[in-house]
Amino acid sequence: MNLIDIVDSAFANEKVASYPQFKAGDTITVTFKIQEGDKSRLQKFKGVVIQIKGATPATKTFTIRKISNGVGVERIIPFQSPAIDSIEVNKVGKVRRARIFYLRNLSGKKARIKEKKLAIVKEEAAE
Repeated sequence: MNLIDIVDSAFANEKVASYPQFKAGDTITVTFKIQEGDKSRLQKFKGVVIQIKGATPATKTFTIRKISNGVGVERIIPFQSPAIDSIEVNKVGKVRRARIFYLRNLSGKKARIKEKKLAIVKEEAAE
């Protein structure tokens, strides 16, 4: 492994480490920085993560699916993409599989994913 590979992996891991943890079934919003000529703008893509693929950070990708005007739209995004501005987790889904391709065949209420209930521990006042 040469010096260039070491530097690339160090910077790559730094960027990926800043992303929140998410898995298949979670609803996330990915904000892309889009360059059009000399202007740049931010565009958000909100959808359900249907798979995370790849072992190393250099080859790792995730697929997001959403329904837009009644048409299913999927986007495959590399973790190392320089176009990603930020990733935000909106809902934590409760699914039993790592790849939820069965979502492609469902529509309407059947396509909903149950939300995982996060336990909030309340501290009781000491009396």
